[in-house]
Amino acid sequence: MRPYLLLTPGPLTTTDTVKEAMMSDWCTWDEDYNIGIVEVIRKELVEIASSRPEEYTAVLMQGSGSFCVEATLGSVVRPTDKLLVAANGAYGKRMGVISEYYHIDCHVMKFEETEAVDPKVLDEYLTAHPETTHVAVVHCETTTGVLNPLEEIAAVVKRHGQVLIVDAMSSFGGVPIDMAKIGIDFMISSANKCIQGVLGFGFILARRSLLEKCKGVARSLSLDLFDQWETMEKGHGKWRFTSPTHVVRAFLQALKELKAEGGVAARYGRYCENHRTLVDGMRALGYKTLLPDSQQSPVITSFYYPSAEFDFKDFYQKLKAKGFVIYPGKISQADTFRIGNIGDVHPDDFVRLIEAIKETTV
Repeated sequence: MRPYLLLTPGPLTTTDTVKEAMMSDWCTWDEDYNIGIVEVIRKELVEIASSRPEEYTAVLMQGSGSFCVEATLGSVVRPTDKLLVAANGAYGKRMGVISEYYHIDCHVMKFEETEAVDPKVLDEYLTAHPETTHVAVVHCETTTGVLNPLEEIAAVVKRHGQVLIVDAMSSFGGVPIDMAKIGIDFMISSANKCIQGVLGFGFILARRSLLEKCKGVARSLSLDLFDQWETMEKGHGKWRFTSPTHVVRAFLQALKELKAEGGVAARYGRYCENHRTLVDGMRALGYKTLLPDSQQSPVITSFYYPSAEFDFKDFYQKLKAKGFVIYPGKISQADTFRIGNIGDVHPDDFVRLIEAIKETTV
């Protein structure tokens, strides 16, 4: 029995069958695990991500999504390169912080948290700074829920000839993305987001021709993306260090359930319907969304506090008691809270949530 639904940007509410998949133990040296599970996952991730899967490869990495972002920046951007990070929230800014730790020559282009990254501003900067070699951006910035215009951003980056790194942590698997068509070189996500697995590892989808050139670039042993990839390639799914076998097996089950649902397009449709049901219901109760509909992703939605006297902690506890866990706000410009629309949750769940909120605020 679920004590509550997780209406957050991750970890998410998962199916019973995904959780049940973790009930067996696996040997990290056994072909049943490495070839039968890890290699299947790597292949299927690339097929989901690109219409030209032969041009891309997948690397699985222990840890949270931020581990994978750090592994990518630290293994792909050389000391002689120059990185531009387009940031309109906490996770874009975090890429700037990672760059500081690695002494990467990096410029963080800051946009307002309630605004999408502007491709025109990006274009102007890259025209003025042709020495830039890499550009990094977050697709869905869950600080607010804004969905950045990835195709337009990629078109600018490719026109200037730079390598494009995309943090698709909260969008991959739930929002359609074609790396080959758009021109993405490295894309990063995590097991516990839209694929609806459980937390414990993330993955990097990389243009094979570029990753092959990254040998010796990494400044970290554990987060050496090239070495992790090379070991998996030569060892047919073998990880360099102990892999999180239980959650990897659960992820394979989650991939099967994504396919059974109808793939990314079908899941995107469900998430959009979750979001529409939520927003319509909240607006009917007098709540206002932080973002305009044109910038809003279906992943997570930010709402203003309804009044100066609003007590989020009390609101949170009352909803939790009714079976729903939501998220606090993350921006400094306004008092907000957030409600996630992804995971094993459905429009009927949001109908019940709206009723619970109505009862809580009466």
